[in-house]
Amino acid sequence: METPQKAPEASEKKVLFSGIQPTGIITLGNYIGALKNWVALQDEYDCVYCVVDMHAITVRQDPANLRKNTLELLALYLACGIDPEKCLLFVQSHVPAHAELCWVLNCLTSVGELSRMTQFKDKSRKHADNVNMGLMDYPVLMVADILLYQAALVPVGADQKQHLELTRDLAIRFNNRYSPTFTVPEPYIPRQGARIMSLQDPSAKMSKSDPDENGFVAMTDPPEVIARKFKRAVTDSLACVKAGEDRPGVTNLMSIYAAFTGRTFGQIEDEFAGRGYGDFKAAVADAVIAALSPIQAEQKRLLADKAYLHGILAEGAQKAARLANKTLAKVYKKTGFYQL
Repeated sequence: METPQKAPEASEKKVLFSGIQPTGIITLGNYIGALKNWVALQDEYDCVYCVVDMHAITVRQDPANLRKNTLELLALYLACGIDPEKCLLFVQSHVPAHAELCWVLNCLTSVGELSRMTQFKDKSRKHADNVNMGLMDYPVLMVADILLYQAALVPVGADQKQHLELTRDLAIRFNNRYSPTFTVPEPYIPRQGARIMSLQDPSAKMSKSDPDENGFVAMTDPPEVIARKFKRAVTDSLACVKAGEDRPGVTNLMSIYAAFTGRTFGQIEDEFAGRGYGDFKAAVADAVIAALSPIQAEQKRLLADKAYLHGILAEGAQKAARLANKTLAKVYKKTGFYQL
């Protein structure tokens, strides 16, 4: 780890950056682990929320689906309660500075740093027929995403810790080589919101790529599908609603129930004392359905008003470009690019 110099001037509120790829299904795990927290953070931080479509093409995408998924993800952001009046909301490819800063940072990044990235190794195995340079360079584009907006905080899961470490290293490296330019970000650890695991394999994170569709709940699943998936969720043979490291299935369901009801594990154990898994699974399903139904309805309403969504994207791109270009201009000047 490199030693930081003094960071640039801080604003009144800390800037927090995060984004999701528009690659199709958004799961309940994405909602609890990210979107639900994003809504809660809007009043506390200057939040920058992005639809990271440039990251999406590191694996092959159908162009029509990518465009459709981008608008659907924007509508989902809004339906979940993300307010464009409170935060900066835009699509990554609408702000060319992301790709421009990525190139400068590439020239500060070693091949060794990128080849050691766990996600690159994992994705290379999964997409062996398409191991492209974008797949390797993905973390540097992520660094650019964060540093352009002088983000002080970045929500990270276990699979993104390496990328944030690289972000910090490159920010410090540039600051030390040229002079303080970038804020060196810290990880943001949510006060609430557990890591949600597969309903069929509670040792694995809930993922849309799960080969068993009963392993994940999609944000667009209708009520009867949600109820069926929870009814089939893996538990154990003890028939007792109690959390424990040796009881991952039940504990995962308790985490989901806690996220939607605000109850503690102790309160959940008391509520279901003497009751079986059937009652518990039905209660979890009901809580999820009650929360997702209005979100689904609002997303559908928003998607019917494309002019409104396009307006939000245009305004967001303009605001984001203004901030990003301010940072990029400093970088270009310090790097030695001739300025007109």
